[in-house]
This record gives sequence, C-alpha cells and structure tokens, in this order.
Amino acid sequence: MNTGPDDAERLRLFRLIPDAPASDPNWDLAAPKGELVVRARSIADARIVAAEAETDFLDLPAKPGDGVSTEFASAFRDEKLYRVEEIEPGEHDERGPRGVVSRN
Repeated sequence: MNTGPDDAERLRLFRLIPDAPASDPNWDLAAPKGELVVRARSIADARIVAAEAETDFLDLPAKPGDGVSTEFASAFRDEKLYRVEEIEPGEHDERGPRGVVSRN
C-alpha cells in the first residue's frame, strides 16, 4: 500500500466566528472564546476540533465527577452561537495535522 504525500488525508481550513449578539442568553452556558481557525475534514468536524481544543473538566485536577465531560457543552458546537466558514485555499497553510491553526 502506498502511503506517500498524495495519499495523505486532505484537510480544509475553517473559521469559527462568534455569531450571536452579546446579549444572547445562550452565552450564559458557554462564554465566547473569540475567533478560531481549524484544520478539519468538514464543517461538522471543524466544530468537533474546536470543542476538543477547549479545556475539559477531565483535564483539570478539580473534577465534577468521574467520567463527566463538558465537551458536549462547548459554544463551538452551538450553531446559534458560532458560524463556520470555509477559508479559501492560500489564506492559511492547508498542510498539517487536524487541529487548531490559530486563535484571535
């Protein structure tokens, strides 16, 4: 099986932008984290990548309980709080691993 550079997974770049007004009550559940650029497979995957990059209770010494995660509550997963736009090729380097490219 050939595993050269042409066979590497093709990822695209996406920008996650806060879209709800500051007065939106949904921000009470998850504070805005600013704009984020991620390298991902799709728009849905971009939301997952952004949520995975946030600190989870499981990553902290003070845990709410064994096996309890807060990834589901990420503002990046909420379509009412963040919109996702694909970035035109060339604006950022498309090459590299799946993950966060930059934060603003």
